[in-house]
Amino acid sequence: MAIEFTKYHGLGNDFILIDNRSSSIPVLTPEQAVKLCDRHFGIGANGVIFSLPGQNGTDYTMRIFNSDGSEPEMCGNGIRCLATFLADLEGDTRNGDQYRIHTLAGVITLQLMPDGQVKVDMGLPRLLASEIPTNLCPANEKVINQPLEVAGKTWHVTCVSMGNPHCITFVDDVAAIPLEVIGSQFEHHPAFPQRTNTEFIEVVRRDYVKMRVWERGAGITLACGTGACASLVAGVLTGRCDDTATVELPGGSLQIEWSQEDQRVYMTGPTERVFTGKIG
Repeated sequence: MAIEFTKYHGLGNDFILIDNRSSSIPVLTPEQAVKLCDRHFGIGANGVIFSLPGQNGTDYTMRIFNSDGSEPEMCGNGIRCLATFLADLEGDTRNGDQYRIHTLAGVITLQLMPDGQVKVDMGLPRLLASEIPTNLCPANEKVINQPLEVAGKTWHVTCVSMGNPHCITFVDDVAAIPLEVIGSQFEHHPAFPQRTNTEFIEVVRRDYVKMRVWERGAGITLACGTGACASLVAGVLTGRCDDTATVELPGGSLQIEWSQEDQRVYMTGPTERVFTGKIG
């Protein structure tokens, strides 16, 4: 049976989107998703996203399989692409409408902006070691500027969960980081029992930072929405950043705010439809 799909990207972080609203079970297996994500023998993507029926009063449910077949709790760029995909399916005007999406990281609310961007309420950052999770600190303590030995070097890291784990380290020159060499060593470090995403951050100004990322289950990507959110939180916690900043990634920029009124993190960024097709 042929399965229709649409490919989208958010700042170069690309996904295969599948309309799965008629069933609560993804129409593809993780193994099939791996094949489709292959850039030489498949469609090519960082992951496959399924729009499923909502749960507990939400509009829809998001499931995502990474390019290695693993299933993350959430994906910031991916959920923006999902919002645009749903609007396209419904013929939405994208003028202030909202979706409440059930994810493994909780309920996420998105607003479609008139300029085509999507604003996402990413929720409260989780800061305790037990919430990341990591063993770098006692379970009930925050992980701020903790030493971590990777590749024969001591890095000082701050850890934040945005529903998925992030390890953030601040560097003088983000372009000089050998991400292809050390990224996997961070991801699989024993300090992170569920592995981790890793962000390297260069602070240009208090309201402008540059970021490169190694994503858990996907490797080097052009952008990571949850990573940008976690990095802004880490910048505030370490006194490097204001609570609102532009995060420049290789694929483009996101606007991130850690609201001091409700303590929630808000992400605003673009999406773009690339092409449609059929599988099988």
